Amino acid sequence: MATLVFLGRLADVAGATQLEAAPGLLANVLARLPGELAIALLDERVRIAHNGVLVSESEALIVAAGDEVAFLPPVSGG
Repeated sequence: MATLVFLGRLADVAGATQLEAAPGLLANVLARLPGELAIALLDERVRIAHNGVLVSESEALIVAAGDEVAFLPPVSGG
């Protein structure tokens, strides 16, 4: 299993700070999540870190067993 980590408001949408998910193409992993959460994660302002490294292109990202994928919400200034 892979670990999905949700930060900030994304944890509120997910109802948890992390979830376990079956490995695979990131798009397929997201497709197996509840609709509201998947939609929130697909927001173009959400940044993704794979095993602690920010990724710029997530379309081809393959999530393997033992990987951690963190979702970082947009930061508001003020």
